[in-house]
Amino acid sequence: MPKKKTAPQKKAVYKHEAYIEGSGSIVDERITDTLKKNYMPYAMSVIISRALPEIDGFKPSHRKILYMMYKRGLLNPDKERSKSANVVGETMKLNPHGDQSIYETLVRLTRGNESLLHPYIDSKGNFGKQYSSSMKAAASRYTEVKLEKICAELFRDIDRDTVDFVPNYDNTMQEPTLLPATFPTVLVNSNTGIAVSMASNVCPFNLSEICETTIALMKNPNHDIISTLKGPDFPNGGFMLYDENELNKVYETGRGSIKLRCKYNYDKSSNCIEVTEIPYTTTIEAIINKVVDLVKSGKLREVSYIRDETGIEGLKIAIDLKRGTDPEKLMQKLYRLTPLQDSYPCNFNILIAGTPKVMGIREILSEWTAFREECVQRRTFFDLKKKKEKLHLLEALSKILLDIDKAVKIIRETENEDDVVPNLMIGFGIDKIQAEYVAEIKLRNINAQYIMRRLEEVQNLRKDIAEMEEILNDKNKIRKIIMKELKDVIKNYGKPRKTSFYYQSDIEEETIIDDIPDYPVHIFVSDSGYFKKITPQSLRMSGEQKLKEGDFISQTFEATNKTELIFFSDKAQVYKSKASLFDDSKASLMGEYIPAKLNFDENENLKTLVPTTDYSGYMIFFFENGKASKIPMKSYETKTNRKKLTKAYSDKSPLAAAIFISEDSDILLRSSNGNTLVFNTAMLLPKSTRDSQGVQVITLKKNSFLAYTEIISDENSEKLKKYHVKTLPSPGKSAKELGDTNQLSL
Repeated sequence: MPKKKTAPQKKAVYKHEAYIEGSGSIVDERITDTLKKNYMPYAMSVIISRALPEIDGFKPSHRKILYMMYKRGLLNPDKERSKSANVVGETMKLNPHGDQSIYETLVRLTRGNESLLHPYIDSKGNFGKQYSSSMKAAASRYTEVKLEKICAELFRDIDRDTVDFVPNYDNTMQEPTLLPATFPTVLVNSNTGIAVSMASNVCPFNLSEICETTIALMKNPNHDIISTLKGPDFPNGGFMLYDENELNKVYETGRGSIKLRCKYNYDKSSNCIEVTEIPYTTTIEAIINKVVDLVKSGKLREVSYIRDETGIEGLKIAIDLKRGTDPEKLMQKLYRLTPLQDSYPCNFNILIAGTPKVMGIREILSEWTAFREECVQRRTFFDLKKKKEKLHLLEALSKILLDIDKAVKIIRETENEDDVVPNLMIGFGIDKIQAEYVAEIKLRNINAQYIMRRLEEVQNLRKDIAEMEEILNDKNKIRKIIMKELKDVIKNYGKPRKTSFYYQSDIEEETIIDDIPDYPVHIFVSDSGYFKKITPQSLRMSGEQKLKEGDFISQTFEATNKTELIFFSDKAQVYKSKASLFDDSKASLMGEYIPAKLNFDENENLKTLVPTTDYSGYMIFFFENGKASKIPMKSYETKTNRKKLTKAYSDKSPLAAAIFISEDSDILLRSSNGNTLVFNTAMLLPKSTRDSQGVQVITLKKNSFLAYTEIISDENSEKLKKYHVKTLPSPGKSAKELGDTNQLSL
């Protein structure tokens, strides 16, 4: 029986194989090239099109929402609010993101959320609160919005070619690249964004102060900014530490830190502190959680209860005090330990022509002024073009209306309709556009009154055109227009400051020492930088010290829990702390690593630790070039609770040793080639400048350096002061062994 033939099976062809050439092939490529090709477009998109604000004060997501609301007519005061869901849906025509992310952006722009000093959206419904992490906004289908009146200043003349328009993501409509805001919105409302490898954090300023400062800078580029711009103004009020040096730094560089503090009042009848305004950087929940943690840990024994009493009247945190508690001292303690005092980090990173740039106030306002000048120029040129076109038509009309009978005769004698316009052009010497306009005039308009009005309009148009051409040719006139607009903004939308000032000199801060239990401790520091604080009782019950392999205990002190600790690093810096800030340890534990605990700089190591209670005594710094400086410990004492001091000693030569002495002592020095010198520190005069280079105490031979230093015990001091030692056993041997070495008289 013949074998039945079977049709050959076709190989399955997947759809993508027909379109992807070389699919499945392996291509060798450098990882750096892959990252550059795949990651860089994303990074640039985040920086330019998402995270950083532009000179008009908006990120693209903000601008799209406001523009779509403007297009929907929600700036009209007679129009009712629209459901937020409708606005979110319309915005998706410009912003190809999920509705939830768009709505979250919209929420922050509303009056109800209280995030902005001058909200852009008038809201109805629950939009949450900026100062609470638990108070969330209701869903978009429940809330209603429309544009605030101040938005009229954002969109003024947007239809008069003041800014560029670009197609949206699917090329179905146009959207503005910037909004022609008539005041510096970029500094009036806060703006925070995190991009790739960079961020932006712009604090808000009072509208009136910013506009006045802008006007002053336009008149005088060297204007003292701090005289008109007193400081940031946050929407939830509070106090700001008025530090003129720090403010000037922020104003000039665009970077710095602003200290903020809550506002409160004390209700004596109920023995309760009522916090009514908190720093802009924190929330009610963060404050309450921190206070509860401190109470549980025993560090805040004065508080009996804390509760959130925020309601329709606004924010309120109630703190019940225990009997006998001084509310002023408690608040000073709460400022130190909780976010009731916080810092706002400033980083004025703004996109200028698509390039991120960190700028100070002067430069930002200069860029905004240049942007606004261009808007006014474009608006004036747009109006000039329209008026010239109208004048062009009216000039032809003037010619014809002065001899209307001739025009009627030309039209009557023209057989074909298509020849009317050419015949009028020939008869009166006008162009086609003018002739088309004349031909469309109604018979009712060829009376004397109409003719006179048109002639008057021609004169007015010529006058307006001359004024506009003068404006375009005179930068000062453009600036006067901008200044007038700024003054109108101040008049119409200016508000008193919400954030008040407090001055460091006005507040007597209680030191943290007063609240610390005092008891004796033993302090151990290892050579690699590990720290242990052990109580005498624990030390008696302990065995050997646990250390890393190769490590050893380099310093040991008997101190108390209130002792201040001064850590000298090898980068000419001092880190100040307190024994109480370190946990009690045991000998069997490794201890705390000091560079990590105190946030040392990268590759910075501990050189020596000095405990003190009264900053008495001296530090002697010995440098490898043979010089030494004697610095009083008082030089490291500060009135404020500073954690870090730079220029703790000279960095001109590497530090060989740093020794603390309570009184003048004998010191033994040894160079790298074996020469040794003994001298008394009384021979060194104290220097008032911490980073003094000191004086030469030992003369070194070429290519040698100071390598070893130690304090000589009293029993050997008299003997050793008589000799200069040429050779010396290893540094580990005692000073008594020096008597057997080769000695020369000083």
